[in-house]
Amino acid sequence: MKKITLILLMLVLLSVTGCKDGGKDLYLPEAKNDKVYTTIGGEDELKLIITDGKTLDSRISAPEGYSRTEAEKGSFAEFVRQYKMKENKSPVLLYDGREKGNQSVHAAVFALPIENYDLQQCADSIMRMYAEYYWHTGQTDRISFHFTNGFICDYPKWRDGYRVRINGNDVSWSKDANYDDSYDTFTKYLRIVFSYAGTLSMESYETEIISVDELDIGDVILKGSNPGHVVMVADVCENKVGEKAFLLAQGYMPAQEFHVITNPNHKGDPWYYESEMTFPLKTAEYTFADETMVRTLKY
Repeated sequence: MKKITLILLMLVLLSVTGCKDGGKDLYLPEAKNDKVYTTIGGEDELKLIITDGKTLDSRISAPEGYSRTEAEKGSFAEFVRQYKMKENKSPVLLYDGREKGNQSVHAAVFALPIENYDLQQCADSIMRMYAEYYWHTGQTDRISFHFTNGFICDYPKWRDGYRVRINGNDVSWSKDANYDDSYDTFTKYLRIVFSYAGTLSMESYETEIISVDELDIGDVILKGSNPGHVVMVADVCENKVGEKAFLLAQGYMPAQEFHVITNPNHKGDPWYYESEMTFPLKTAEYTFADETMVRTLKY
């Protein structure tokens, strides 16, 4: 597999058409906010929204003739469906608390924590969902992510007091701290992961190709590049003949809150129907050109 050096990881080349991959600096750059869009409302009002719903499955209804697929108790699917959502019509906020410029492309906003750094972008938001799931379900030994150069950065090592040391293109562990399993230590670990992982590492080391009809909650549609982008399947429903529909969620750049995106093919209905999942696939803010980029996470 082609490996990207850590020198490349430190590049700060951005593009407005996708998410920056890897090498996200640990400083707070000034984020532009050219707010020219309006929030969802008026003729763009979303249907299927239950305004007082507190979780994903209680906020967005399945379309007529569809019902949500089964989710095993304690599974990641159940975790996502039951995840707390921000109040209906909440704006998507950037990492620094300002509103994202385009407020017309989300159906709901996850109350997923985000740090005050421009780090938690598209792939990072999905990694955060998985990490939070393992943290809150007592499976912290399963928290592990690859850097873009292939280095495995696992939380148990970090929890035990080891820290990442970088020497040129070499990455290694160094025992620099005491054991600490606090949530604060967990978030500092994630900050390092988000600095050196992204769509390229997700594509290279943590995914495999699947077909559209195999997509399930937690799977991703991915374009690993610099820039690239990734969206996660946040929910799945099915009709009586087995046709599926999907809710897709994303983070984006600058780093921002994780949110369920709308479907540009039909106003008012955020679900992406199986018959529409052909490539190039146009989502709310990104078009995926290549069908081979449909993949599933294997954390």
